[in-house]
Amino acid sequence: MSVFSFDAFDNHEQVTFCNDPETGLKAIIAVHSTKRGPAAGGCRFWNYASDDDALRDVLRLSRGMSYKNAMAGLNLGGGKSVIIGDSATQKTPELLRSFGRFINTLGGKYITAEDVGINVEDMEIVHTQTQFVAGLNEGEAGSGDPSPFTAHGVFAGIKASVKHRFDRDDLNGMNIAVQGLGHVGYYLCKELHEAGANLVVTDVNQQSIDRVVTEFGATAVAVDAIYDQDVDLYAPCALGATINDNTIDRIRAKVIAGAANNQLITDEFGQKLVDRGILYAPDYVINAGGIMNVANEVAGDKVTTEQGMKDVEVIYDKLIQVFRGADERGLPTHQVADEIALALINQGTHNAAVAAE
Repeated sequence: MSVFSFDAFDNHEQVTFCNDPETGLKAIIAVHSTKRGPAAGGCRFWNYASDDDALRDVLRLSRGMSYKNAMAGLNLGGGKSVIIGDSATQKTPELLRSFGRFINTLGGKYITAEDVGINVEDMEIVHTQTQFVAGLNEGEAGSGDPSPFTAHGVFAGIKASVKHRFDRDDLNGMNIAVQGLGHVGYYLCKELHEAGANLVVTDVNQQSIDRVVTEFGATAVAVDAIYDQDVDLYAPCALGATINDNTIDRIRAKVIAGAANNQLITDEFGQKLVDRGILYAPDYVINAGGIMNVANEVAGDKVTTEQGMKDVEVIYDKLIQVFRGADERGLPTHQVADEIALALINQGTHNAAVAAE
């Protein structure tokens, strides 16, 4: 199958395949759209089962970044990259530097940052070979790890979802299932715990589970059992496609609102959630906090952590807009969000203040 006929291609502007036998680098860089500005999106280091899986993931993630950046009102396009391999055993400084050199060949069309399997220190190594990197500790506008900002935006989005579904302004006593306790999941659990929520959690890493159980009094369950929990809200914060044929009828939560990308395995599951009476917070709307903070770094604007956290709280209002539009038109929330995002992408670069109006 050619890239152009691939099911997730969706008119990408550019797809670059990177191969460096000396370092073992095998990577794909996908640029979906630059209509609003340079394509920005993180790099994921993951041990994919096949090259097709890697290509499908990077294409879907790249398109999601176009939508995310547009909905967030950023003058950035959408792109993503994946490095194929086991980050625990195959990630080396030499491989990361090689990846940086490939990024540099695009001349600023794509700006990379952290994602699953990549941390700030890794990006600083990539940065030795290219200026087109964000999410760094160094530099005049260095913004550091975007995870706390992503988590805070998701927290604001959860509050919006709870307000719309339950007409509640607080989370005290609510039962919330969090799937995935990495950087974002951990920080989200911290905020939810401080807000008085009762947490049910799972992760593939036992150490991550133990940390959240110890610090926040969470209840741990088996990885596959998270869907069956009798909770108010399910927050997927690991990999995508967790809303699928195997899980759709098991989910007992009334709200799905989490940090994972591409939570719906296909768009048809948005309607299936509506049919089950489950409110869905479109992933690229609720999880935009990290890229919103990174955008300041790309623009050369240094903001305080306090201001950065305050800025991402606009996600609350953006989700309320999507929820109300879905109710008024009788459409799934993801479809309403897609229509808004596509309109903004087609408008091209403009003042971020008028985004999503």
